Amino acid sequence: MGSAPLSEAIKSILDWSMTEGHTTTTPAKAGELFGSLVFNDKAQQERLPKPAYRALRATITRGETLDLATADAVATALKDWAVEHGATHYTHWFQPMTGITAEKHDSFLAPTADGGAIAEFRGKELIKGEPDASSFPSGGMRSTFEARGYTAWDPTSPPWLNVNGNSVTLVIPTAFVSWTGEALDKKTPLLRSMEAVSKQAIRVLKLFGSTAERVFATCGPEQEYFLIDRNFYFARPDLINAGRTLFGAKPPKGQELEDQYFGAIPERVLAFMAEAEFELFKVGVPVKTRHNEVAPSQYEIAPVFENANVAVDHQMMTMETLKKVASKYGLACLLHEKPFAGVNGSGKHNNWSLSDEFGNNLLGPGDTPHDNMQFLVFCAAVLRAVDRWQGLLRASIASAGNDHRLGANEAPPAILSVFLGDQLTDIFEQLEKGNAKSTKQGGTMDLGVGVLPKLPRDAGDRNRTSPFAFTGNKFEFRAVGSNQSIAVPNMVLNVAMADALDSVANELEGALAKGEDLSKAVAKLLTKMIKEHKRIVFNGNGYSAEWEKEAKKRGLLNLKNTVDALPQFVTPQAVKLLDRFKILNERETHARYEIFLENYNKTVNIEGQLMVLMANRYILPAAFEYQKHLGQSVAAVKAGGGASVQGKKLLAQYTKLADKFKVQSDILCNLLDHHNGGTAEKHAKYMRDKVVPAMAALREIGDAIEVLTPHGVWPLPTYREMLFIK
Repeated sequence: MGSAPLSEAIKSILDWSMTEGHTTTTPAKAGELFGSLVFNDKAQQERLPKPAYRALRATITRGETLDLATADAVATALKDWAVEHGATHYTHWFQPMTGITAEKHDSFLAPTADGGAIAEFRGKELIKGEPDASSFPSGGMRSTFEARGYTAWDPTSPPWLNVNGNSVTLVIPTAFVSWTGEALDKKTPLLRSMEAVSKQAIRVLKLFGSTAERVFATCGPEQEYFLIDRNFYFARPDLINAGRTLFGAKPPKGQELEDQYFGAIPERVLAFMAEAEFELFKVGVPVKTRHNEVAPSQYEIAPVFENANVAVDHQMMTMETLKKVASKYGLACLLHEKPFAGVNGSGKHNNWSLSDEFGNNLLGPGDTPHDNMQFLVFCAAVLRAVDRWQGLLRASIASAGNDHRLGANEAPPAILSVFLGDQLTDIFEQLEKGNAKSTKQGGTMDLGVGVLPKLPRDAGDRNRTSPFAFTGNKFEFRAVGSNQSIAVPNMVLNVAMADALDSVANELEGALAKGEDLSKAVAKLLTKMIKEHKRIVFNGNGYSAEWEKEAKKRGLLNLKNTVDALPQFVTPQAVKLLDRFKILNERETHARYEIFLENYNKTVNIEGQLMVLMANRYILPAAFEYQKHLGQSVAAVKAGGGASVQGKKLLAQYTKLADKFKVQSDILCNLLDHHNGGTAEKHAKYMRDKVVPAMAALREIGDAIEVLTPHGVWPLPTYREMLFIK
C-alpha cells in the first residue's frame, strides 16, 4: 500500500462526516416503526378474513396443516399489503448449507389480454417455490444434473419487506428441500427438532398437571463483531476474501489495559449502531443491547428472547443488516471468529430455553428452586442432554474459523461442561444424597455509601469460561462462532433435550403406572440422573490446564479442532438419535458431515492460496525494496570510510528473514498443490496437519518482517491503524 495511499486513507477517515444521508431516530419513532415492514399478527388480523386468520394462527401456534383455500386468502392479503408498501417482487428466502441466505426474486406483475399487467400472487406461489437445487451444497444427495428443489413457506416466521434503495421486495421465509423431500437447508431440521422437543416436553409437563399442548424452544443470540474503516478493509486482500487477517504483527497496544470493554462508544460507531437498530426494528427484530466488547474495535448487539425458528431468521437478518448499514458509515463489519490475532475473537452466545404456549419459562427456577420439582426435572434433563451428546454439541459449532477461538483462553474451551452456579450446584448436591431442604440465597450488598442503594445479590456468580452456563432462567451456549448460523447448534440442543425428556417421561410414566407417588418418583429420578451426569458440571476456571486434566479423568471429550469434532455427527449413536426423532435420516446426516468437511477444506485452501498471493505480491516486493535500501545505505557508509556495524547486522537479519519467508511461501504453495485422491475426511486431516502449520509458520516470519519494515514501505494497513483509527 505504501505511505501515500495509507495517508490518504487516514485523511479520508478524519474528513468523514456523519451529517449527510443518515437516519436520526428517537425512541418514540422507533416504537412506532417496530414491525412496520412485517406481515405480523396485527397486519394479519387487520387484513385476513376471520376464518383464514383463525386457520393461520392455528398453524402458527398449534402446528395444524394449512389448506389451499386459506393459503390463497393469505397470499392475496399479503400481496395487497406488500404492493401498498411499494413492493414489486417477492422472494422465497431460505438458508442453504452455504452458511448464508439465498433468494430468487419474482415479479408480482402478470400480463393481461389487453396488453396491460396486473399484480398477482396465489396460494400455490406462496406455499411453494422452485429454485435450482443443483448448485447448492448437498453432500452427494443431488447430482449436478438433478436440478429440482423446492422452497416451502414457513408460516411460523412472518414475511417482511426488504427495502433497498429503489427496490422493495416481499421476503417469505421458507424451508428448502430436494425433489426427493430431503432437507437441503438448515431450517427444515431445526423445525423438526422443535417439534420433537415440544412433543417430549409436553409428556413431562402433563405429569405435573399442565394443560399446555405445545412447547417452544426459545433463544436470544448475542452477536459480537468488529468494525474497521472501509479504506483499511479494501487494502487488505485477506479481509476481503477470508474475513480475517492472515498476516499482522501484534500492535504496541492491544486489549491489555482492559479499557475497551463497555467503554464509551465512538461517535461514528454509535451512529452506525443506531441506524442498524432502526432498520432491524422495522423488520421486527427485537434488538435490545449494544456495547463495546473486550477487543479494540469490537462490539456486540443482542436481542430479547424469541421462538427459536424466528430467532434464527432474525439472526441471519441481523448479520446481513450489520454488513449493509456499515458501508453507509464508511465502515466494514467483520463477522469472522478471529479477524485479528492476539486480541479476543468473536462469538455468538446462544441463550436457549423452553417455554410453554402460555409463556411459562420451563427453566425459570422461581424463588425456591428446591421446591420446584418441574424446574429441577427440566434442569436435570439439560445435564443429561449435554453430557450424553457433548460430542454432537461440539460438532455443531465446529468450523475452520472457530478453531482459532475455542480453547484459546479468550473463549469457552473445546471441552463441553455445564456451569450451574453455587445455588443450583448446592441443590443438586443435596438431591444426589436424596434430600433438598434449602436454597442458597444471595442476600443484599451494602456498598458502604449512604446515597447508594443496597443491591440484591444473585445467589451465584457468572462464569465466562464455561461453554454452557446457567444464567438464571436459561442456558447460554457460549461456544457458537460469530459467523455461523445458529440453526445447527439449536437443532442439536433441541434433539438432545428431546432425547433426555423422552427418557424422563418414560421413567416417570412407568413409575406412576405402578402406583408410585409423583414426588417420590421424581426424587428417585433426580438422584439417579445427577449421579449419572454430574461429571458434566464444572463451576471453575475452564481456561486452566488443571481443568483439562480433570476433564480427562471424568471421561469428557476434548475435541480440539474441527477435524476431530465433525466425526461426532456420524457416530452410530448420533445417526440413530437424529433418525429416531425424525430430524435427519441417515443420508441427510452423512450429507451434512460431507458438507462441513468440504467447507473446512475449502476455507483452509482459500486462506493458504491467499497467503501465497500476499507473500508474492505484497510482502516480498516490500521486503526486497527495503533490503535494497539497507544495502545501499551500508554501501554508502562504507564508501565514506565508515563502518556500519549495526547496519550490517540489520541487513543480515532482514535478508535472512526475507529468504526464509520466500522458502516458507514456496513450501506452503507446494503443500496446497495436493490432489485429493482420497476421502474428504483424509483431505481435512492433511489440511489440518500439513497446511495449517505451514500457514502459521509463514505468518510468523511475515509478522517479523513487518516489525522491521519502515512504515513508508510496508504495503498493508497494520493492526495499530485498523483497530485504533476510527
